Amino acid sequence: MMKITVIGGSGLIGSKLVNILRERGHEVVAASPSLGVNSVTGEGLEDAIRGSQVVVDVTSPPSFEDKEVMDFFVKSTRNLLAAEQDAGISHHVALSVVGTDRLQESGYFRAKLAQEELIKSSGVPYTIVRATQFFEFVSSIALVATEGDIVRLPSALTQPMVSDDVAAAVADFTLKTQVCGTVEVAGPDQIPLDELVRQYLSATRDRRQVITDASALYFGSVKVDDQSLVPCGNRPHIASTRFGDWLKQF
Repeated sequence: MMKITVIGGSGLIGSKLVNILRERGHEVVAASPSLGVNSVTGEGLEDAIRGSQVVVDVTSPPSFEDKEVMDFFVKSTRNLLAAEQDAGISHHVALSVVGTDRLQESGYFRAKLAQEELIKSSGVPYTIVRATQFFEFVSSIALVATEGDIVRLPSALTQPMVSDDVAAAVADFTLKTQVCGTVEVAGPDQIPLDELVRQYLSATRDRRQVITDASALYFGSVKVDDQSLVPCGNRPHIASTRFGDWLKQF
């Protein structure tokens, strides 16, 4: 049994991760601002990680504006790593995004890359888990790309996965020996971005029409191609849940 602190432990991935790790028999501290732990200000951080062997960072910023998101990830990560060094933490696990280094037109991905670089240079043994887009965020992709009743998206390949599988993959790597490197996790199927949203809108009986537009941007800010949003490593971890099966709930 290990003691594990999950920073961002009340969020979409964090809450699932906490439950999975507890079910596997580990002592887990869920830490987030709503639970009295703020990694950006440092409030409650020392107490939250005291006695833990592993700290997992699955935090999300309150704002996605360029400056705010960069400030969030830089301040939060610096505070976490400093506290971990003082506490003798043996493994830092961070959730990141597949394609982060290829999507640098976006302020969010620039901030995620800055976070990754801080982790790599910290001296704390680490594993960075890069995941592909979540099924649950397809509605947001559609919303940003909507003009009236038309959704304009490119046909760039995606390989999305459900948040349950993301949390399970992060749990697996949390309990393994640190790799001091980056691993990738993805869903089982590659689907063009326009078709991904088209299937979602059809399943949810949404009347908007998806138009394939090679010049359309991902989340309104990034030009993507068939290599942007899919794993580029040799041996990505492939989850089991298919998008079509997930859509059956609607």
